Amino acid sequence: MFFDSWSGLIRVIVVGTAAYIGLIALLRISGKRTLAQLNAFDFVVTVALGSTLATVLLSSSVALAEGLTAFALLIGLQYIVTWSSVRWPVVRKLARSSPSLLVYQGAWVKDNLESNRVTEDEVMQALRKQGKSSLSEIGAVVLETDGSFSILQSVPEGGL
Repeated sequence: MFFDSWSGLIRVIVVGTAAYIGLIALLRISGKRTLAQLNAFDFVVTVALGSTLATVLLSSSVALAEGLTAFALLIGLQYIVTWSSVRWPVVRKLARSSPSLLVYQGAWVKDNLESNRVTEDEVMQALRKQGKSSLSEIGAVVLETDGSFSILQSVPEGGL
C-alpha cells in the first residue's frame, strides 16, 4: 500500500522526466496560445494535458510514446482551432465567447448579468478590488472572454 517496489519509483522518475521534457518541448513548438486559457477550448486542452501527464506518470500500462502522442494530438488540435479561428469568423464564433457589458454608466445591464450567471455582489467585489465603492465611480464593467472583469473608468464617446 505504501511501497510496492523500487522499479515502480524508478519508472515514475524516468518516464515522468521524459514526459515532462516532451510536453515542454511540444508546448514551446506550439506557441504561447496553447495555454492561454482565453476560452473553453483552451481550458479543456490545459486540463486534458494535465490529466494525460498524470496518466503517463502513474499508469504502467501507458507507454511514454503513447503519452507523447496524446500530448502532440491535443496540442495539434488546439493549434488547428486557434489557427482556424483567426482566419474564419464562423470558427471564431464557435471557439470564443464575446465580452459582455454588465454595467454601463452606473446602471446594471440585468439581461447580461442573468445570461452570464453573474451576481451584482461579484461585480461589486471586482469594483472594490479596484478601489471603487460605487457604480457611479465607473463608466462600465465588462465580463471578458476569460471570465475576468474589466472596469472602465469612463466610457468613450459614442459608447462601447
